[in-house]
Amino acid sequence: MKRFCMSVLLTLLTASALVAAPSRDISSTEAKAFVEKNRNAFILDVRTPQERSQGFIPGSVLIPIDKIEKRLNEVPKNRPVVVYCAVGSRSRIVAQALSGRGYPEVYNMRDGISGWYHNGFPIER
Repeated sequence: MKRFCMSVLLTLLTASALVAAPSRDISSTEAKAFVEKNRNAFILDVRTPQERSQGFIPGSVLIPIDKIEKRLNEVPKNRPVVVYCAVGSRSRIVAQALSGRGYPEVYNMRDGISGWYHNGFPIER
């Protein structure tokens, strides 16, 4: 009986870990390669509209961090999500929150659009 209970507990813990997979930090170089390989990736910009007007990653969708809770239904759960901000701090918060809400594949661009720009990757204005 004790062995059975431990087995059930291990199964439940494993299932919980799979459901709430943690977000992963990736560099802007890794993010660019990932997005090129995974054309269906959802690129989420969590900066302010003012920041976005200075330049953004082509194909990204703006949902400012202070609006994410109300607009969560706009972020698809069936696609990988790459989250970015200016330097990676706000995007980390959002990436962790998405993972905690059951999004299975979430990436935080740890160097933000600053890293993207410094690597010479395309930016739209």
